[in-house]
Amino acid sequence: MTIEWSAEASEFHLRNDRISYVMRVLERGWLGHLYFGSALAGARSYAHLVPGEFFDFSNRVGAPISLEYPTGGSGDFRVPALAVELSDGSGVLDLRYSAHRIIPGKPAIPGLPSTYVEVGGEAETLEVTLADAVAQLEVKLLYTIYRDRPVVVRGARIVNTGKAPLILRCAMSASLDLPDSEWQLIALSGDWARERYVVRQEIRPGRQSVSSLRGASSSQHNPFIALARPATTEAAGEAIGVCLAYSGNFLAETEVESFGTARVRAGINPEGFSWLLEPGGEFATPEVVLAFSAAGLDELSQTYHDLLRERMARGSWRDKPRPIVINNWEATYFDFDEPKLLAIATAARKMGIEMFVLDDGWFGRRDDDFSSLGDWKVNTAKLPGGIESVARKVEALGMGFGIWIEPEMVSRRSDLFAEHPQWAIGIPSRPRTEHRNQYVLDMSRPEVVDHLFDALSAILGSAPISYVKWDMNRYITEPFSTSLPAWRQGEFFHRYILGVYALYDRLTKAFPGILFESCAGGGARFDAGMLAFAPQAWTSDDTDAVERLKIQWGTSMVYPLSSMAAHVSAVPNHQVGRMTPLQTRAAVAFFGAFGYELDPTKLSVEEIAEITQQVAFYKKWRELFQRGRFHRLVSPFEGDRNVVAWMTVADDACSAIVGHYNILNRPNSGPTRLKLRGLDPSASYRVSTWSAVAGDQDESTRPIVLGGDVLMAAGLVIDGERLSPSQGDFRARVYVLEST
Repeated sequence: MTIEWSAEASEFHLRNDRISYVMRVLERGWLGHLYFGSALAGARSYAHLVPGEFFDFSNRVGAPISLEYPTGGSGDFRVPALAVELSDGSGVLDLRYSAHRIIPGKPAIPGLPSTYVEVGGEAETLEVTLADAVAQLEVKLLYTIYRDRPVVVRGARIVNTGKAPLILRCAMSASLDLPDSEWQLIALSGDWARERYVVRQEIRPGRQSVSSLRGASSSQHNPFIALARPATTEAAGEAIGVCLAYSGNFLAETEVESFGTARVRAGINPEGFSWLLEPGGEFATPEVVLAFSAAGLDELSQTYHDLLRERMARGSWRDKPRPIVINNWEATYFDFDEPKLLAIATAARKMGIEMFVLDDGWFGRRDDDFSSLGDWKVNTAKLPGGIESVARKVEALGMGFGIWIEPEMVSRRSDLFAEHPQWAIGIPSRPRTEHRNQYVLDMSRPEVVDHLFDALSAILGSAPISYVKWDMNRYITEPFSTSLPAWRQGEFFHRYILGVYALYDRLTKAFPGILFESCAGGGARFDAGMLAFAPQAWTSDDTDAVERLKIQWGTSMVYPLSSMAAHVSAVPNHQVGRMTPLQTRAAVAFFGAFGYELDPTKLSVEEIAEITQQVAFYKKWRELFQRGRFHRLVSPFEGDRNVVAWMTVADDACSAIVGHYNILNRPNSGPTRLKLRGLDPSASYRVSTWSAVAGDQDESTRPIVLGGDVLMAAGLVIDGERLSPSQGDFRARVYVLEST
C-alpha cells in the first residue's frame, strides 16, 4: 500500500496489490480524475489517460473533463459535487489545487460514523486542499486506501476562509467520473416488507438516481449502488460499488452526457438541504466507500462484508458470536404480564435459546399503539416488579435479557408531549401529521438528546439488560424545527441525523456491554452508518421465508451476514399469511443473526423437538453462519425465480454450508447441478444433508465424499426435485461440507 505523489507529473497514485486510484493536477490547477480500477504499476505517469483537448473547457464548452470534485457555472453542465451560494448571490466556483498532505492511518469524522484502523500501517489517507481565492473557500478532499482492501474511502470538508457567511446548497461526499457509460446500474429498492430487492438496468443518457427525502435512508432505496459491466456476473467481470455511510436523506446517481462518459455522485440529498457556513466554519460530509472488483459481484460483496464487519462495526460485540434470540412481539403483542413473559422465556430456554427480548408495551400506559411513546418508565400494571424483576428472573434461567425502545418518537397521548409539545417536529401554523398514532421528536435539539439519554440510561442501568432493539416506525413529515431560525431550516434533516448519531454514541459508550440492534419499521434504516453503533439490524418486518430469500439476497450485496437479524416466525405468517414448513423457515434464517418470533408455549411436541435441533445446529455452526464468506449461487431475481441457492464458507475453506430452496414444487422434474464457489479445489469434502425433522432422510441424502474441484466445476447434484406431491411447496435443503 502506498500513496505516491509525483511533483514532476503532478500526479497522485493511491495503490495496493488490488486497486489503483490516479489523479492529476491539470494545467489550470483543477484536480482531474484519471483512473480507478485494477492495480497499475507505480512510479509511472498516466497523464495520457485524459485526451489533451479535454484538459480544460477552453477548447469546447461542455467537453467532458474528468474532475474529482466538480462545481457548476464554468462550462461543466453535468451535476456538481458542490454548489454554494456566496454573499453576493453568485454560485460560480473555481477550485484549484492548493496543497496536500499524507496522513498515516485514517482520521475520524466529527459527529459522523466512519470506517477506522486499528493497527499502524493498515491504511494511509491523502488530504488534498482545493481553494477558490475569490470565494474564500477551501475544500479538503480525503482519500483513504487500506493496505489489503480494494477500497478507497472518500469524503470532503468544506471550510469558509472568508469574512462573510456562505450557504452550501449541495455538498456531495464523492463524485467519480468514468471514461465510458457501458455500465449497468444496480440498486437495492423496494418498500416496507420487501426491502432491498435487486434492480439492475442499463444506464442511459441523462440522470438515473436512487434517493430518500424521508428523514431515514428508507425502505424504498438503500444508500448503495453498484455499476457493473453488462456481462458482469456474480463470478466474473468488472464492478464498482458506491456505499454511503449515512442514515438520513441521501442521493446516489449516475449521469451520462452526450460524449458517452458517466459521472457518479453520492452524498446528502441536496433537495431541501442548505447549510449556513459562518466565517471559519467547516462542514464535513459523510463518507463514501468506493470499491472495485475485477472478479464479479461476489468479490465486490466480500469486500464490503469484510470492511463493514471489521472496520465499521465496533465495540465489544463486533467480534462476539451473536446470541440466538426470542422476541415476544408476535407471541403476545401488547397483551402480557410477567408470568406470561417468564413462561415464554422458560420454554425458549429449554430449547436452547439464549436471549429473551421484551418488545413494545413495557412502558407508560402502553396497552396499544395509541399512547405513551416518550414515557420511558415501566408499566407497573403489567410488570409490578419493574424491568429489574423480570430481567433477573430471565437471567436466572441462564438467558440474556433485552428490551425494545423507540426513542425518536412521541405519542400525542403521553406525558412527554404534554410537557414539551415543542419537541415534536412540526410547523406551528400547520397541523402535525399523526402517523401510526405518533409524532417524531426533534433530534436536532440538544435538549431532546440530553433528555433521552437520561431517561434511557435510567432504564438500562436499572436491570441486567444486555440487548436493545432500537426502532423507528415512521418517516418525517412537516420537517421544521422551532429551535432553528427561518434561514437555517434547510439544516434540519442533517441535524436530525447528527442528533440520532449523538444519542447512539453516548448510549453505546455508557453501556458498552449491550448489543444494540437497529430497526426502522423493519429495514428502513439498514445502512452502513447505523452499523457503526448497532452491529446488527432488523432486516425486515417480513419474516416469511419465501420473501426473506429476496430480502436477504439483496441485503447481502453489501451488508455482512452478521448484520442481518433473521428470525423464524409462526405460521400463517403475520405479514403475508403464507404457510411454510418450520424447517424451511430455519433454513433461510440460519444465514444471519438467528432467532425466533413465536410463542414457544403453543408449540407441539414435534415442533419443540425440531426447534431444539435447529438451535443446536446453529450453535455448532454459528461462526460459519455469521462470519463465513457468503456466496450467492442462484438468484431469486433471475431465470424462472423458482430456485434460490447460496452458501457460506470458512476462511480456511475447511467447511461450508449450502442453502438450496425450491419455492414451488414441480412435477416430474429431474436432478440439477449446483456449482459451488469458494472451496479448496485440492480438498475432499464430506457432503451431508442436515434436517431437524425425524426420519427426513433417504438414500439421496446420505453423506458422500466429493472433491472441491468437482463441486465447483461440475457441481453438487441436487436431487430434491424428486419431492413427492405430499411434500408440497416451499422446501429447503441445507448441505454441510467438511474437508476430510
